[in-house]
Amino acid sequence: MRTTPALHLAGPEASARPAAVTIGTGPLTIDEVVAVARHDARVDLDQDALAAVDASRAVVDGLAADPEPHYGISTGFGALATTFIPGDRRAQLQASLVRSHAAGSGTEVEREVARALVLLRLSTLMTGRTGVRSVVCETYAAMLNAGITPVVHEFGSLGCSGDLAPLAHVALAAMGEGEVTDATDERVPAASALESAGIAPLVLREKEGLALINGTDGMLGMLALAIHDLGALLTAADVAAAMSVEGLLGTDAVFADDLQALRPHPGQAASAQNLRAMLAGSPIMQSHRGPECTRVQDAYSLRCAPQVHGAARDTVAHAASVARAELASAVDNPVLTPDGRVESNGNFHGAPVAYVLDFLAIAVADVASMSERRTDRFLDRARNHGLPPFLAHEVGVDSGLMIAQYTAAGIVSELKRLAVPASVDSIPSSAMQEDHVSMGWAAARKLRRALDGLTRVLAIEVMTATRGLALRAPLRPAAGTGAVAALVGGVVPGPGPDRFLAPEIDAVVGLVARGEVAAAAGSAVGTLR
Repeated sequence: MRTTPALHLAGPEASARPAAVTIGTGPLTIDEVVAVARHDARVDLDQDALAAVDASRAVVDGLAADPEPHYGISTGFGALATTFIPGDRRAQLQASLVRSHAAGSGTEVEREVARALVLLRLSTLMTGRTGVRSVVCETYAAMLNAGITPVVHEFGSLGCSGDLAPLAHVALAAMGEGEVTDATDERVPAASALESAGIAPLVLREKEGLALINGTDGMLGMLALAIHDLGALLTAADVAAAMSVEGLLGTDAVFADDLQALRPHPGQAASAQNLRAMLAGSPIMQSHRGPECTRVQDAYSLRCAPQVHGAARDTVAHAASVARAELASAVDNPVLTPDGRVESNGNFHGAPVAYVLDFLAIAVADVASMSERRTDRFLDRARNHGLPPFLAHEVGVDSGLMIAQYTAAGIVSELKRLAVPASVDSIPSSAMQEDHVSMGWAAARKLRRALDGLTRVLAIEVMTATRGLALRAPLRPAAGTGAVAALVGGVVPGPGPDRFLAPEIDAVVGLVARGEVAAAAGSAVGTLR
């Protein structure tokens, strides 16, 4: 059974997604990773890059014939790097490496994560810096295109020497061993899936087993997916905040462009622009602009939304810069340099990726925390400016949305725990040869859970704000917020006696996750940032 995935956030329209991605013409983009991992875009291999792969393989073949030992080619691995392996045992050495390292445990990770593993390892193989044969690249591409997904487990990677166990499970499947899921998502033996697809199992040669498992591909794949999803979620956060500011009779004056420009963070500017667009022309806002309004300042959860959401946006931008650098990398050890040397290195250490995965989890927790506070204000008659307690229909008989806020609060508490960095931990391994590790895989796994939580917290705010806006009738909301309220009204009835809330929450979670909330707002006010 697979672990529960983070919800799939909507990205570009299906027509805008690449139907095929060519490997070997340059670094993959984040959108291309998502297209292959999540949406099954076809993978093609650049023929010139394949020729370069074969040229680098000739270097490895030459070293294999050398009586002098060369790490990963004619020696053991890790703490056994000083052990020379004779030529007639090296195929067994590579196969044994993969089999012994395919030591994952726990539930099966999501299909898109396993596909990202295959894709990103293939991308590195196609750089010509790993010394594998072109048939290895062709086999990985064929597996992706046939919908054959290796079974990869939740636990096994320390994020140093790469995501060893997860990548070993991928390599094992390419050898025709272990288990995979096929194009129909049925779990089957790898050998039978390869045979059905007409793919010959790999028989590994010198260095190839090592080249297939030495990379940051698992944590990088999850980072790319998270960056993609957060782009959509942070727009939804701005939409939710605008609905809350309006429904709680807050002011939009603080979002003015000249005020925001006094602190020129790009994310803050983008968020404030979204809030201004969402609230433009609001009759509810206009109703309390006169001198009779004695409120001086809104609470921080309303007034400071651009600052918090903007900081999260800037964090995503930083994470994207790290992801782009990693996508342009050739991570292997040893690695073939452009001038033909084979050199040991430490580029497999996952620290750069692990740090930003942890940083994103912090941002996710804080955005969700602010969202929950806005939800709570709607339910407190001392702070909601004339709305009924808990937005209940008949106070005392009905509880309204009281416990929806409990759900949001419980998720936020979990998100705070998930924000504790994984990358500050390290457990030495491999007889102290690998004495400092990144824990980047763990950072990525908890971030996926955090994204799911943020989606749900924002959905609860949107649902609550929709009811709050309805209770302001006959005053009407702005065009943008009104469009979202109408969308939510299509799946959740308006104010009334208490109902079974869980299905209603899930319905709005789906709207947020599929990007429909942001799309509805954008259709009314123009494209949101």
